[in-house]
Amino acid sequence: MAEQDYANDVLVSADWVEDRLDEFQDEDSDLRLVEVDVDTEAYDEAHAPGAIGFNWETQLQDQTTRDILEKGDFEDLLGSHGISEDDTVVLYGDNANWFAAYTYWQFKYYGHDEVYLLDGGREYWLENDYPTTDEEPDFSEAEYEASGPRESIRAYREDVENAIDRGLPLVDVRSPEEFSGEILAPPGLQETAQRGGHVPGAKNISWAAVTNDDGTFKTREEIEELYAEEGIDGDSTTVAYCRIGERSSVAWFALHELLGYDDAINYDGSWTEWGNLVGAPIETGSGE
Repeated sequence: MAEQDYANDVLVSADWVEDRLDEFQDEDSDLRLVEVDVDTEAYDEAHAPGAIGFNWETQLQDQTTRDILEKGDFEDLLGSHGISEDDTVVLYGDNANWFAAYTYWQFKYYGHDEVYLLDGGREYWLENDYPTTDEEPDFSEAEYEASGPRESIRAYREDVENAIDRGLPLVDVRSPEEFSGEILAPPGLQETAQRGGHVPGAKNISWAAVTNDDGTFKTREEIEELYAEEGIDGDSTTVAYCRIGERSSVAWFALHELLGYDDAINYDGSWTEWGNLVGAPIETGSGE
């Protein structure tokens, strides 16, 4: 499905989706389209025909633990929207697929193989005048049986501590101001940490560095060069993190899926966890 020479076939183009909109709207089809946003008001106004709408904050994480969904809750969510584990799922969303990439990672964590990102996300779809509707699809419930979790793609605080101790690559994809400790969150977003700064030894490589201005992913060669300039070549475990795990999912997707660096892992606890841990080492400043 991919038009670029990436390590894995994990992207679909807007044209590819448009050509199959009838199937995405068909109750009996094994294709499902899902828009994932942090705020679903935009989805309510306009979305690709047939797209199911998920709210990342309220539906794709546990509101009590601020953790990813438990396996049973993940199965219930997808099944209730007519998605089975055998379906081919295409995800897209706002902010050049921040939350869609997180959801893609969560799908992979729970063992769903046939999942793809719509290259460019919601903005690309709208700005290039692809079809939209305000009608929500109503698919019959399905049985969903997850095969995961696959812990090999997820990082925990112990993995971050290990990376510090062993000098393994850490990729902080936040803004330079967040990385330095000047601010705790992007402007307008909730501050979720007590302390500012970054994990010692982390490289500040923006999530946006892997995408073009239109939100589509850069070529494999461009992404490979970007990380290689910071000494990251896939030869060792690489930990990506941000503030709440969504921007780092874009970097994880680029590293693990597009470049094929199998030891890339996403620290979804990210700065919300690390910046609140008592005694956890933190550096401030540019890191240069």
